[in-house]
Amino acid sequence: MTSTTPTCTSTTSPHPQAQRRILAVLVTSQVLSGAGLAAGVTVGALLAQDMLGSTTLAGLPSALFTAGSAVAAIAVGRISQARGRRPGLAAGYLTGAIGAAAVIAAAAAGNPVLLFLALFVYGAGTATNLQARYAGADLAAPAHRARAVSAVLVATTLGGVVGPNLAAPTGDLAHTLGIPALAGPFLLAGAAYALAALVLLLWLRPDPLLLARDLDLQQQAASAATTADDAEAASARKRGPGLMLGALTMILTQLVMVAIMTMTPVHMHEHGHGTAASGLVIAIHIGAMYLPSPLTGWLVDRYGRIAIATASGLTLLAAGIVAAAAPADSVWLLALALALLGLGWNFGLVSGTATITDAVPLATRAKTQGMVDVSIAIAGATGGLASGIVVTAAG
Repeated sequence: MTSTTPTCTSTTSPHPQAQRRILAVLVTSQVLSGAGLAAGVTVGALLAQDMLGSTTLAGLPSALFTAGSAVAAIAVGRISQARGRRPGLAAGYLTGAIGAAAVIAAAAAGNPVLLFLALFVYGAGTATNLQARYAGADLAAPAHRARAVSAVLVATTLGGVVGPNLAAPTGDLAHTLGIPALAGPFLLAGAAYALAALVLLLWLRPDPLLLARDLDLQQQAASAATTADDAEAASARKRGPGLMLGALTMILTQLVMVAIMTMTPVHMHEHGHGTAASGLVIAIHIGAMYLPSPLTGWLVDRYGRIAIATASGLTLLAAGIVAAAAPADSVWLLALALALLGLGWNFGLVSGTATITDAVPLATRAKTQGMVDVSIAIAGATGGLASGIVVTAAG
């Protein structure tokens, strides 16, 4: 009995049927996890402010769950490297669900220390939500990698937009259960993360990273027939030159985005806007973070990684200017600023992810991607923590 090794051109996936199934499963899990991701963004800072009675440390929740995502990125990357994407991503989402449950317990007990520890653990969901984009690219053709990444990212939009707008209803549910209303969105987050983990455990088969490695080994064996082919294959397995460029693009993008996003609900609250208005602005922001992904993926594949990374920087600059100039009573100008902020982040993340995936060989891909996401998370934690200090100092 003979077997054939799938071949891959720059525009064709080596295993198109498996790639379609994998993307469908990832999209489903991302819809669920998007709702979990949005909870901490919407009310995390307000919950800390309410418990501490001060805005000085209002940026600490964002910094903590971003720092927690840094640690989780290492763990998810290493598990994925050793055992595949399925156990790595599922473990990350389960950890995020545990963190959400601990946040609820901390709010019920009025314990700020437990709250901060819980938010750190909750950050695992954020890291996992981002790392899922790499799974979409494992089996993608080089010329379509950005579009594969974007398909996974855009799926987060539904949960990410619906989640913040459920802040008020989940708050009412929490109040009914005897839990502080601001902890309500974490009820949704815990359930959403747990369901995302279950979807991946049951249906992410075949594992995209493990299958990509197997196909790569088959291609290596086939190309070893001649010295020239062997040399070419060995060269292709070396790390490419774009690793640092892709990493810096995503690190700077995350720093700017988290810093502005974290203080937006606090800023609106201080100027008399309610939770519903804050939820609307954050929902628009998260929609802009993920909804343009298909277009961004096409632009990156069509015009190149560097061009869209440059567009990311310009869009983030525009977001900062609009946010700074917007009158405090203008919800719609703040929404515009946050929409631009999300769009700039999207440009940077898709172009940076494609650059990283191009540069890193399969043998070390998951581990390297995890370490890059650690740097991204640290940048986000820095931006989130600094934002509270800046607001306290400057008003």
